[in-house]
Amino acid sequence: MSMVGLAAMRTYWATTLAVLSVAVGMALFYAPVDESMGLVQKLIYLHLPAAIAALFAAMSVFVGNLAFLWTRSRVWDEMASAGARVTVFCSLIVLLTGMVWGQSYWGFWWTWSPKLTFTLILCVLYAVYLGLRLVVRPWHRRAVVCAVYGAVAFLDVPLVYLSVRLLPDVHPTSLPLTPEMRQTLIPWFVFVALAGTGLIATPVARRARRHAEHALGAAHVTHA
Repeated sequence: MSMVGLAAMRTYWATTLAVLSVAVGMALFYAPVDESMGLVQKLIYLHLPAAIAALFAAMSVFVGNLAFLWTRSRVWDEMASAGARVTVFCSLIVLLTGMVWGQSYWGFWWTWSPKLTFTLILCVLYAVYLGLRLVVRPWHRRAVVCAVYGAVAFLDVPLVYLSVRLLPDVHPTSLPLTPEMRQTLIPWFVFVALAGTGLIATPVARRARRHAEHALGAAHVTHA
Protein backbone atom coordinates (compact mmCIF):
# COMPACT_ATOMS: atom_id res chain seq x y z
CA MET A 1 0.00 0.00 0.00
CA SER A 2 1.33 3.46 -0.91
CA MET A 3 2.27 5.98 1.76
CA VAL A 4 -0.68 8.15 0.72
CA GLY A 5 -3.08 5.23 1.03
CA LEU A 6 -1.62 4.23 4.40
CA ALA A 7 -1.95 7.78 5.70
CA ALA A 8 -5.54 7.97 4.50
CA MET A 9 -6.36 4.67 6.21
CA ARG A 10 -4.80 5.84 9.47
CA THR A 11 -6.77 9.08 9.30
CA TYR A 12 -9.96 7.17 8.60
CA TRP A 13 -9.56 4.84 11.57
CA ALA A 14 -8.41 7.66 13.84
CA THR A 15 -11.62 9.51 12.95
CA THR A 16 -13.63 6.36 13.63
CA LEU A 17 -12.07 5.96 17.07
CA ALA A 18 -12.68 9.64 17.82
CA VAL A 19 -16.37 9.22 16.98
CA LEU A 20 -16.47 6.13 19.21
CA SER A 21 -15.00 8.15 22.08
CA VAL A 22 -17.71 10.78 21.67
CA ALA A 23 -20.40 8.11 21.45
CA VAL A 24 -19.25 6.33 24.60
CA GLY A 25 -18.94 9.61 26.48
CA MET A 26 -22.44 10.70 25.53
CA ALA A 27 -23.90 7.31 26.47
CA LEU A 28 -22.22 7.32 29.87
CA PHE A 29 -22.48 10.96 30.91
CA TYR A 30 -25.03 12.76 28.72
CA ALA A 31 -27.90 10.36 28.07
CA PRO A 32 -30.29 10.06 31.03
CA VAL A 33 -30.89 6.79 32.85
CA ASP A 34 -34.28 5.30 32.00
CA GLU A 35 -36.49 5.12 35.08
CA SER A 36 -38.03 1.75 34.27
CA MET A 37 -35.01 -0.07 32.81
CA GLY A 38 -32.12 1.58 34.61
CA LEU A 39 -28.54 1.55 33.30
CA VAL A 40 -29.12 -1.49 31.08
CA GLN A 41 -31.16 0.75 28.79
CA LYS A 42 -27.90 2.32 27.62
CA LEU A 43 -27.15 -0.87 25.71
CA ILE A 44 -29.67 0.34 23.12
CA TYR A 45 -27.08 2.82 21.83
CA LEU A 46 -24.95 -0.09 20.61
CA HIS A 47 -27.70 -2.66 20.10
CA LEU A 48 -29.81 -0.73 17.60
CA PRO A 49 -27.00 0.56 15.30
CA ALA A 50 -25.38 -2.90 15.32
CA ALA A 51 -28.67 -4.51 14.30
CA ILE A 52 -29.07 -2.15 11.35
CA ALA A 53 -25.41 -2.55 10.41
CA ALA A 54 -25.80 -6.35 10.37
CA LEU A 55 -28.60 -6.06 7.80
CA PHE A 56 -26.66 -3.66 5.60
CA ALA A 57 -23.54 -5.83 5.83
CA ALA A 58 -25.60 -8.85 4.78
CA MET A 59 -26.83 -6.78 1.85
CA SER A 60 -23.22 -6.09 0.85
CA VAL A 61 -22.62 -9.85 0.87
CA PHE A 62 -25.63 -10.34 -1.39
CA VAL A 63 -24.47 -7.63 -3.82
CA GLY A 64 -20.91 -8.96 -3.81
CA ASN A 65 -22.12 -12.51 -4.46
CA LEU A 66 -24.31 -11.54 -7.39
CA ALA A 67 -21.63 -9.28 -8.84
CA PHE A 68 -19.06 -12.09 -8.58
CA LEU A 69 -21.35 -14.55 -10.35
CA TRP A 70 -21.76 -11.98 -13.12
CA THR A 71 -18.15 -10.84 -13.46
CA ARG A 72 -16.06 -13.60 -11.78
CA SER A 73 -13.93 -10.80 -10.29
CA ARG A 74 -12.12 -11.58 -7.03
CA VAL A 75 -12.76 -8.01 -5.91
CA TRP A 76 -16.47 -8.76 -5.54
CA ASP A 77 -15.69 -12.06 -3.82
CA GLU A 78 -13.54 -10.14 -1.33
CA MET A 79 -16.37 -7.68 -0.72
CA ALA A 80 -18.75 -10.55 0.05
CA SER A 81 -16.24 -12.14 2.42
CA ALA A 82 -15.63 -8.89 4.30
CA GLY A 83 -19.37 -8.20 4.50
CA ALA A 84 -19.98 -11.65 5.97
CA ARG A 85 -17.42 -11.03 8.71
CA VAL A 86 -19.11 -7.74 9.61
CA THR A 87 -22.54 -9.43 9.55
CA VAL A 88 -21.45 -12.13 12.00
CA PHE A 89 -19.70 -9.63 14.28
CA CYS A 90 -22.65 -7.23 14.39
CA SER A 91 -25.14 -10.07 14.83
CA LEU A 92 -23.16 -11.33 17.82
CA ILE A 93 -23.21 -7.84 19.33
CA VAL A 94 -26.98 -7.69 18.84
CA LEU A 95 -27.51 -11.10 20.41
CA LEU A 96 -25.20 -10.51 23.38
CA THR A 97 -26.49 -7.03 24.22
CA GLY A 98 -30.04 -8.30 23.78
CA MET A 99 -29.40 -11.19 26.17
CA VAL A 100 -27.97 -8.89 28.82
CA TRP A 101 -30.91 -6.51 28.40
CA GLY A 102 -33.39 -9.40 28.55
CA GLN A 103 -31.88 -10.85 31.71
CA SER A 104 -32.03 -7.48 33.42
CA TYR A 105 -35.48 -6.42 32.19
CA TRP A 106 -37.37 -9.69 31.66
CA GLY A 107 -35.46 -11.96 34.04
CA PHE A 108 -34.29 -14.49 31.45
CA TRP A 109 -31.38 -14.61 29.01
CA TRP A 110 -33.16 -16.06 26.00
CA THR A 111 -36.57 -16.73 24.53
CA TRP A 112 -37.39 -18.14 21.13
CA SER A 113 -39.18 -15.04 19.93
CA PRO A 114 -39.35 -14.43 16.16
CA LYS A 115 -36.92 -11.50 16.24
CA LEU A 116 -34.30 -13.28 18.34
CA THR A 117 -34.68 -16.54 16.42
CA PHE A 118 -34.26 -14.97 12.98
CA THR A 119 -31.30 -12.91 14.23
CA LEU A 120 -29.64 -16.07 15.56
CA ILE A 121 -30.30 -17.79 12.23
CA LEU A 122 -28.74 -14.82 10.44
CA CYS A 123 -25.60 -15.09 12.56
CA VAL A 124 -25.35 -18.85 12.02
CA LEU A 125 -25.96 -18.61 8.27
CA TYR A 126 -23.12 -16.16 7.75
CA ALA A 127 -20.85 -18.01 10.16
CA VAL A 128 -21.38 -21.08 7.97
CA TYR A 129 -20.59 -18.89 4.95
CA LEU A 130 -17.24 -18.00 6.51
CA GLY A 131 -16.67 -21.65 7.35
CA LEU A 132 -17.22 -22.63 3.73
CA ARG A 133 -14.55 -20.16 2.70
CA LEU A 134 -12.07 -22.03 4.90
CA VAL A 135 -12.79 -25.55 3.66
CA VAL A 136 -13.74 -25.29 -0.03
CA ARG A 137 -10.82 -25.27 -2.46
CA PRO A 138 -9.59 -24.05 -4.93
CA TRP A 139 -10.52 -20.39 -4.69
CA HIS A 140 -12.68 -20.19 -7.83
CA ARG A 141 -14.78 -23.17 -6.72
CA ARG A 142 -14.97 -21.71 -3.21
CA ALA A 143 -16.09 -18.34 -4.58
CA VAL A 144 -18.86 -19.87 -6.70
CA VAL A 145 -20.14 -22.12 -3.90
CA CYS A 146 -20.09 -19.27 -1.39
CA ALA A 147 -21.73 -16.86 -3.83
CA VAL A 148 -24.68 -19.20 -4.40
CA TYR A 149 -24.95 -19.99 -0.70
CA GLY A 150 -24.70 -16.32 0.27
CA ALA A 151 -27.39 -15.29 -2.18
CA VAL A 152 -29.77 -17.83 -0.65
CA ALA A 153 -28.78 -16.93 2.93
CA PHE A 154 -29.85 -13.34 2.26
CA LEU A 155 -33.47 -14.52 2.36
CA ASP A 156 -33.25 -14.38 6.16
CA VAL A 157 -32.59 -10.63 6.12
CA PRO A 158 -36.17 -9.53 5.28
CA LEU A 159 -37.42 -12.09 7.81
CA VAL A 160 -35.38 -10.40 10.54
CA TYR A 161 -36.70 -6.99 9.52
CA LEU A 162 -40.34 -8.02 9.19
CA SER A 163 -40.57 -10.43 12.12
CA VAL A 164 -40.65 -7.77 14.81
CA ARG A 165 -43.29 -5.79 12.89
CA LEU A 166 -45.61 -8.51 11.66
CA LEU A 167 -45.36 -11.29 14.26
CA PRO A 168 -46.30 -11.25 17.96
CA ASP A 169 -43.06 -10.80 19.88
CA VAL A 170 -41.82 -9.87 23.32
CA HIS A 171 -39.20 -7.74 21.59
CA PRO A 172 -40.40 -4.11 21.56
CA THR A 173 -41.12 -2.57 18.17
CA SER A 174 -40.09 0.84 19.47
CA LEU A 175 -38.75 2.53 22.58
CA PRO A 176 -39.69 5.95 23.93
CA LEU A 177 -36.61 8.14 23.52
CA THR A 178 -35.99 11.57 24.99
CA PRO A 179 -34.25 14.22 22.85
CA GLU A 180 -31.01 13.48 24.74
CA MET A 181 -31.32 9.77 23.90
CA ARG A 182 -31.92 10.52 20.22
CA GLN A 183 -28.90 12.82 20.15
CA THR A 184 -26.78 10.11 21.79
CA LEU A 185 -27.78 7.62 19.10
CA ILE A 186 -26.35 9.84 16.34
CA PRO A 187 -22.62 9.33 17.06
CA TRP A 188 -23.25 5.61 17.60
CA PHE A 189 -24.83 5.33 14.15
CA VAL A 190 -21.94 7.31 12.67
CA PHE A 191 -19.38 5.09 14.40
CA VAL A 192 -21.02 1.85 13.28
CA ALA A 193 -21.34 3.17 9.72
CA LEU A 194 -17.66 4.20 9.63
CA ALA A 195 -16.42 0.99 11.23
CA GLY A 196 -18.56 -1.27 9.04
CA THR A 197 -17.65 0.56 5.86
CA GLY A 198 -13.97 0.50 6.75
CA LEU A 199 -13.97 -3.21 7.55
CA ILE A 200 -15.60 -3.97 4.21
CA ALA A 201 -13.80 -1.41 2.04
CA THR A 202 -10.24 -2.01 3.30
CA PRO A 203 -9.82 -5.61 2.08
CA VAL A 204 -11.69 -4.76 -1.13
CA ALA A 205 -9.32 -1.87 -1.80
CA ARG A 206 -6.34 -4.13 -1.16
CA ARG A 207 -7.67 -6.77 -3.54
CA ALA A 208 -8.39 -4.14 -6.20
CA ARG A 209 -4.86 -2.75 -5.83
CA ARG A 210 -3.31 -6.20 -6.19
CA HIS A 211 -5.49 -6.88 -9.22
CA ALA A 212 -4.43 -3.59 -10.81
CA GLU A 213 -0.76 -4.30 -10.09
CA HIS A 214 -1.07 -7.77 -11.59
CA ALA A 215 -2.78 -6.41 -14.70
CA LEU A 216 -0.13 -3.72 -15.04
CA GLY A 217 2.67 -6.28 -14.67
CA ALA A 218 1.07 -8.52 -17.28
CA ALA A 219 0.75 -5.57 -19.65
CA HIS A 220 4.45 -4.75 -19.22
CA VAL A 221 5.42 -8.36 -19.95
CA THR A 222 3.25 -8.43 -23.05
CA HIS A 223 4.64 -5.10 -24.22
CA ALA A 224 8.21 -6.27 -23.68
